Amino acid sequence: MFLNLISLEAISIASYLSIFLTLVYVTVVVTFIRGWYKISVYKDIRTSAKTRVSILVAARNEEKHIGKTIEDLLAQNYPKELFEIIIINDHSIDNTAAVVTSFSKNGVTLINLNEDRALNSYKKMAIQRAIGQAKGDLIITTDADCKMGPNWLKTIVSFYEEHDFKMISSPVAYCDEKNLFERCQTLEFSYLIGLGASTIGNNTPSTCNGANLAYEREAFYAVGGFRGIDDLASGDDELLLHKIAAMFGNKIGFLKNQDAIVYTYAKQTLNGFIEQRKRWASKSTRYKNKGIVLLGLTVWLFNLSIIANAILAFFFHPLLEVFIYQLALKLLIELFFLIGVTSFFKRKQLLVLLPLISILHIIYMVYIGIAGNSGKYNWKDRMVK
Repeated sequence: MFLNLISLEAISIASYLSIFLTLVYVTVVVTFIRGWYKISVYKDIRTSAKTRVSILVAARNEEKHIGKTIEDLLAQNYPKELFEIIIINDHSIDNTAAVVTSFSKNGVTLINLNEDRALNSYKKMAIQRAIGQAKGDLIITTDADCKMGPNWLKTIVSFYEEHDFKMISSPVAYCDEKNLFERCQTLEFSYLIGLGASTIGNNTPSTCNGANLAYEREAFYAVGGFRGIDDLASGDDELLLHKIAAMFGNKIGFLKNQDAIVYTYAKQTLNGFIEQRKRWASKSTRYKNKGIVLLGLTVWLFNLSIIANAILAFFFHPLLEVFIYQLALKLLIELFFLIGVTSFFKRKQLLVLLPLISILHIIYMVYIGIAGNSGKYNWKDRMVK
């Protein structure tokens, strides 16, 4: 009898805690939905431009992609005299440098990193070195395996000149998926990009993506560049966003425009996907905003509670109902959010994968939350932390 009372009490506590975490999660995603729709689609593209721009690309062993990326950058519908392209070769052991050099006649600048001491943050070193040589007032970073349309640069600069932002986060999407695994990544990645946009829409910027990021050169130096975060391999985008937000407040914008999208590729293997997500999660250890940390922890606990209820339901059947309600509410609120995001990316057909993604996402979130904050990970054939 006494043991039964203890069991009932434990089930009751677990149920109330699960309900609380579920309500918090639903509330959080509702704020994401609100933030996403607060951002208007940008349409007023200016025909004239005056801003000098430096486009920076850090590349390591990218001989297969870097040529196409440079061609897309050179094809921009923007005055040639107003932008420069700087490629930083990060100790590549393939023909990346040779491919970049072949574009020197087009004005593409190559910088070779040749540090003889081990670093933990080669990419930040690459970007900082390039900014030191850059002539542009606006810095734009993208990745060596990205594709963009001819109006990409013009759209970003027009948005910048109209709003005078210190930093602009622009959309990134996966493309050319070859299988179900890659299509699942595309939907999940769309959620992450939408999440970052929504926090900017709510004036509480928390995340962005360095594959499509613009910021004033003066703002970069005003916040001390990467000083204070240069010991962490990742974070050249998100942690810099936090530094600029802390100094300049709401002078950060998200550019919601089709022409501003940069396209890249999903990971081909599960191991590659896990290592990438561990790298992204590792940045959370350096968040200065404790509200963002608390929010992330609450979302992690919510996913953990779903797993716990699924397991405990085999022994305590009342928890099965709690588990079903949690899963259903998670799926429903994420659907509402992703309808808007996938409509923007013109990938609404991927929503059929949401039930599968939503379930797998629970397991992966709990694992990545631990693995990403507790050890090293592989990035560009280097073990970093």
